[in-house]
Amino acid sequence: MTHHQSHPYHMVDPSPWPLTGATAALFMVLGLAVWFHFNSMLLLAFGGTLLLLTVVQWWRDVIREGTFQGHHTPPVQKGLRYGMILFIASEVLFFMGFFWAFYHASLAPTPELGGTWPPTGIVPLDPFEVPLLNTAVLLASGVTVTWTHHSIMEGKRKQAIQSLTMTIILGLYFTLLQAMEYCEAPFTIADGVYGTTFFVATGFHGLHVIIGSTFLAVCLLRQIRYHLTSEHHFGFEAAAWYWHFVDVVWLFLYVSIYWWGT
Repeated sequence: MTHHQSHPYHMVDPSPWPLTGATAALFMVLGLAVWFHFNSMLLLAFGGTLLLLTVVQWWRDVIREGTFQGHHTPPVQKGLRYGMILFIASEVLFFMGFFWAFYHASLAPTPELGGTWPPTGIVPLDPFEVPLLNTAVLLASGVTVTWTHHSIMEGKRKQAIQSLTMTIILGLYFTLLQAMEYCEAPFTIADGVYGTTFFVATGFHGLHVIIGSTFLAVCLLRQIRYHLTSEHHFGFEAAAWYWHFVDVVWLFLYVSIYWWGT
């Protein structure tokens, strides 16, 4: 007996992935503790593997529901848009905490810091070298991801694949440059409030770039497999919103921490 659905909303079928995801998070936390105390990464590796498998299979289910089963009706897509907007708003508040810490320490440096900013003994990075190049790279990636969006809306599949590939390459290039910058930095995360705010703020931004690059790579695979159409491509829109958010956060980081903070 088939059940007739008299509403446009998607009632999600029972899924094991929230349970496996929570279990993976538990094992990763316990694994970190075991790694710190007993120098064994076995439990951490198990939790990470379980989390990766959960993410892949959960995404697979969402793609199947939206692309092949038609569950992502206009009201459902509207809810997904609101959800993504609220998620990005929470990310804004997340980074606001780092900026608050940085400006709290830098606008009124304490005697323990030498009464100056940057603190006594800290040699800051030159904002017009690698940080400026990274700024240009991210701004260029913002242009290419917008090009991808317009190509998808106009049905230009080949252009969308090319521009999205360029965006991912620029994201990976940014990550490589930041890793090189970290290796060559003349201070560490242990160098007082300056080192802490610098590495935590820029490091979490770098993590967001890696996540965004992964998000866009999934969209590229979906575009290659004909999942995205000019009328049905919210998965890419969400990735593009996230990428633009990452770009804007970097501009604030560059102006505040790299340029003004030095």
